[in-house]
Amino acid sequence: MMEKKETLPETDMTQAYRLPPEWAPQWAVQLTWPHPESDWAPRLAEVSAVFARIAREISQREAVLIACHDRASAEHCREALSAAGAWLAQCHLQICPSNDSWARDHGPITLLDEQGKGQLLDFGFNAWGLKFRADLDNQITRRLHAQGAYGDVPLRTLGMILEGGSIEADGAGNLLTTSACLLSPNRNPQYTRDEISALLCQHLGMERVLWLESGHLEGDDTDAHIDTLARFCSPRSISYQSCSDPDDSHFAPLQQMAAELSALRSSDGSPYHLIPLPWPQARFDDDGTRLPLSYANFLIINGAVLLPSYDDPADDVARERLQGAFPDHAIIPIPCLELTRQHGSLHCITMQLPRSSQ
Repeated sequence: MMEKKETLPETDMTQAYRLPPEWAPQWAVQLTWPHPESDWAPRLAEVSAVFARIAREISQREAVLIACHDRASAEHCREALSAAGAWLAQCHLQICPSNDSWARDHGPITLLDEQGKGQLLDFGFNAWGLKFRADLDNQITRRLHAQGAYGDVPLRTLGMILEGGSIEADGAGNLLTTSACLLSPNRNPQYTRDEISALLCQHLGMERVLWLESGHLEGDDTDAHIDTLARFCSPRSISYQSCSDPDDSHFAPLQQMAAELSALRSSDGSPYHLIPLPWPQARFDDDGTRLPLSYANFLIINGAVLLPSYDDPADDVARERLQGAFPDHAIIPIPCLELTRQHGSLHCITMQLPRSSQ
């Protein structure tokens, strides 16, 4: 049955709120810890070490909110965090059942008003268009909020399907996304493109939605999330995953995406400064499926950028180019090949929680 359309109000109650850019000050980053009942089970020890390494870097700069499937998972999490040298006082563990660990897409999207007060939005999550089970993941935000994990920040639940990895904000009223994802038939088929643009502007406090028609990564289950392809680094700059190998299947679509990015204009009408990120060599899983490696899947936190690395010569080039984009941030490479085995990377398992005045 097709979901009923959400009414477009004449005056949106959230228009005073706006989705801040990722580089806005944060109080925490949210993770959902991998557990034996998830797809991570065959390599749980290896992937837990990656999660713990990420949590260690975050805990040195801000809090880490971690949803743990059950008490056994929480104990495993504490042991892994301790072994990695995380600052445990900064790590806040909550018991909350989960299907998987992609917090970027099932976590809350935080808005801020002009006074710095926050509001959490809980959009619907259906595992990237009904590809996997998501009944537990779709309840994580509401359960954590009921436990007080987000403090006094109010929560608003919405019926629209939307994943955090599918949108990028530049801090100046512009939202970047892909038509392949937001217009896929198993997300919000009841809406046209224009209606989705209107809803995004109303719910997220945006002025414009910038749509990309090209770009994809083989092995990506998300239908071309923007956070694997192109990322705002400032209100005037965009880094993007480029492909320099004309014999690679990604070459033509990523070249076309680069041309689309060149045609975009910022709020003042000027073109964005574009920063191409290098192309890593192809990697495959045991079944021969290509893994979706992307340097665009970095995470901006307070004072640092966590950059996924892939034991590849291009790692150093990616670090150098992002350092140029974020001169006041430390660029910290995190080995993420283990994450790509489940077809995601560093940004996909995290959700930043901006600092609010509540």
